[in-house]
Amino acid sequence: MNSLTNPRIKSIDLLKGFVMVLMALDHTRDYFYHSAAFFDISNPEHATLPVYLTRIMTHVCAPTFSFLAGVSAYMSGRHRAKADLSALLIKRGLWLIFMELTVIAFAWYLNVEFTNIDLAVIWVLGVSMIALAGLIHLPLNVIFMISILLIAGHNLLDSVHLSTVWWGISHEVYSTKILGGNVTLTIVYPIIPWIAVMSLGYYFGQFYQSSFRTEYRQKLFNLIGLGSVFLFIVIRWANVYCDPVPWIHLHTTDRTFMSFFNVNKYPPSLCYLLFTLTFTFLFLANSEKWKGKLVDFFCVFGRVPFFYYILHLYTIRILGMVLAQLTGYGWKSAVQHDFEIDLKGFGFSLPVVYLIWIAIIIALYPVCKKFDRYKQGHRQQWWLSYL
Repeated sequence: MNSLTNPRIKSIDLLKGFVMVLMALDHTRDYFYHSAAFFDISNPEHATLPVYLTRIMTHVCAPTFSFLAGVSAYMSGRHRAKADLSALLIKRGLWLIFMELTVIAFAWYLNVEFTNIDLAVIWVLGVSMIALAGLIHLPLNVIFMISILLIAGHNLLDSVHLSTVWWGISHEVYSTKILGGNVTLTIVYPIIPWIAVMSLGYYFGQFYQSSFRTEYRQKLFNLIGLGSVFLFIVIRWANVYCDPVPWIHLHTTDRTFMSFFNVNKYPPSLCYLLFTLTFTFLFLANSEKWKGKLVDFFCVFGRVPFFYYILHLYTIRILGMVLAQLTGYGWKSAVQHDFEIDLKGFGFSLPVVYLIWIAIIIALYPVCKKFDRYKQGHRQQWWLSYL
């Protein structure tokens, strides 16, 4: 019942793969949409609804990555001593941080001088794994309470602003010069409450044991998902707590709608996490028996997530250089020197961006499928577990 081929585990691979594909849409929009550099596309006062939805629906990706990493950690530890699982989490966490500072940093900027380094989603996954290495030694109920406390209570810190790297790492987007002022370090993903999202996933990993009936897990996850969206609507409507940016009535219904759902991601507010984890729980609750070619398609990406992540970044950035050169803007327009993306006029309409995204996914599928087969056929190769 606990093999990688059973429907419960396959639903996790399916969700991983789905959000990986969705994430590529967000990154494709970043580097190919012609208006990406001119206004904040999630700002309800400026964005059009199609562009806004393109951005907002990809919000589910990072919380889902983090939550499922926690679930996977629990499942990986079922047949390991806690000390061995802690060591594994620390090693993988350090590996992810190293990759964020090197291979991934270069992919974002394509700047050989490495004048900018962003601590983003891969960094925070790595730090969260290291933190989880300690948390797993606590009782599961204690892990759950710590997770809920951090997720629900961290917005109490929104009024605290300290100009220090440590506070930036903890709870606030922060940028500073390092290495004699030659490198700009930007903390995009502060660790609170991301650590709690992964530890929450670890807690819910227990419900994938064979001792829990499928029907019970589905009902529980559906209840949590529906309860989360109800709680989101109530506290977001109240406009009192859970997000540092209150929603407002604007001159049209669609812009008011956009304002209501324009929740803070950096750091993730309580509203943001309620909104996004609703999707995670409902998807897991209702996808366990899904079958077919489309399910298998997404599962391929879900079984090789980190390999796909690196591959899709370099594919998007190199394709951007090629298209910029072919359309007369020059390949150098794809090289970034600042955190804010500036395409220097290059870009396409939103429908074309979607076509580019689909083409990228289709192109990456056979590569990921081949690597997936190699990985499954060479399980004795230790290094494959890091990809």
